[in-house]
Amino acid sequence: MSFKLTYATMFNPPAEMHERFEAAATATRAALGKTHALYIDGADVPARATFVKTTPVDGSALGRFPSADAAEVEAAVAAARRAFPAWRATPIAERVRLMKKVAALIEERVYLIAAALCLEVGKNRMEGLGEAQEAADFFASYAQEFERNQGYARALPDDPMTDYRSRNRSVLKPHGVWAVIAPFNFPLALLAGPTAGALVTGNTVVGKGATDTPWAGRLLADCIRDAGVPKGVFNYLTGSGSVAGEALVSHRDIAGVTFTGSHEVGMRICRAMLSGSYPRPCIAEMGGKNAAIVTRNADLDRAVAGIVRSAYGLSGQKCSACSRVYVEEAVADALIGRLRTEVGKIRVGDPLVRENWMGPVISPGAAGKFAAYCARLGADGGRILAGGTRLVGAGYAGDSYVTPTLAEAPATHALFAEEMFLPVLMVCRVPDLGTALQLTNDSALGLTAGMYGNEAEVRRFMDEVETGVAYANRPQGATTGAWPWYQAFGGWKGSGSTGKAIGSFYYLPQYLREQSQTVVE
Repeated sequence: MSFKLTYATMFNPPAEMHERFEAAATATRAALGKTHALYIDGADVPARATFVKTTPVDGSALGRFPSADAAEVEAAVAAARRAFPAWRATPIAERVRLMKKVAALIEERVYLIAAALCLEVGKNRMEGLGEAQEAADFFASYAQEFERNQGYARALPDDPMTDYRSRNRSVLKPHGVWAVIAPFNFPLALLAGPTAGALVTGNTVVGKGATDTPWAGRLLADCIRDAGVPKGVFNYLTGSGSVAGEALVSHRDIAGVTFTGSHEVGMRICRAMLSGSYPRPCIAEMGGKNAAIVTRNADLDRAVAGIVRSAYGLSGQKCSACSRVYVEEAVADALIGRLRTEVGKIRVGDPLVRENWMGPVISPGAAGKFAAYCARLGADGGRILAGGTRLVGAGYAGDSYVTPTLAEAPATHALFAEEMFLPVLMVCRVPDLGTALQLTNDSALGLTAGMYGNEAEVRRFMDEVETGVAYANRPQGATTGAWPWYQAFGGWKGSGSTGKAIGSFYYLPQYLREQSQTVVE
């Protein structure tokens, strides 16, 4: 490949990228319909129960996937527990080498994996390629970070003793078997990132994909297997949250959990990990209600570009999606007019077609929720300015297509506080920046936020906004688009359980526990 895929590439893609993707998409479609197995203890294990996964693109079958039960969860955890002592004792250099090999294999298969993501999730090709490359970057960058920190072992000063020499060290050690539970919207990257972090630090992993997106994790398991990672070190399950997920989180041998998903489920898992005979770590990323602020001094071209990309990318199904805008009254009409124009230009349809920027939502059920939210948007002083309908007929097979939707409502509207996870953007007029900041921070969630304004306004925004990620004057995305080691990504308040971010200096130590060692000579 004559270029490296990044989110920057996505905004100026070379022709070679499209050619390679289209060839991969053709090959991927031709190979659909397989029955997939669980991956336990280094082997494919046929599941006792399976289900057919269909694509939201047109409703056709992608294949048959496992629905793990409690006994199969038990087998995966037992395999990971058996593998832990040897994996923990594996030299750092070897763990790092294997993680870099996984990264290389993902990158080698990036177009085939991206095509699968587009079919499974309904992403457009840019989103699919971005996610696949991000997964590779997680493995490579966490390996480099662990190596750079020499495994987080540090010498401390000797005790001030005259008769003996007392040597002190701080050593970080892995916990044991780590569960990683991934969401449907980034089923590869948000399984890959925590898995890479847990594995390189010496933990073993049982991963579980969402029932809406079981395929991506299986493709990751194939890369981990083919890289030569020892059996039992990584295991992959698919199944319902109520059965497989519950059995995994409640298992006595699970030492820690990384979860990405809703606030409600994340809080339940956090509480479960704190119960029992001792607390166990839980790294939970639990969604967002992300705002963009536009002041009278904003560059409206930048603001419109960034807001539209963040609100409607992946059909609004991102925890970082921009779902609310607070705009100063002086420029409100101008901003709203431009937003309506740009929303009208968005092409909706089969996301594997290059010209279509917005694909379907994840399922007909999600499309039904969209219709219910649109009915609520028109109440309590709100009004829909663009979109607000489901799309049916030719070109919209699968019953999961909806229009990108723009609405205006007063600040008191209930949907300003509710994460919809759909392509719905709400705009509210405000008198000044102070009011906009107050409304932005008046949320139980605090994942991302963006603003457009002058230098003094940006400084105030960065000082006062209560989110883990803050962007200013960014046309690439008002609230979305973090890339590992360029923008750390994590939430405050109800959006995150640790206050630490993925793709940052502080992430890997969360998978380790400190031991103070003193040896007197």
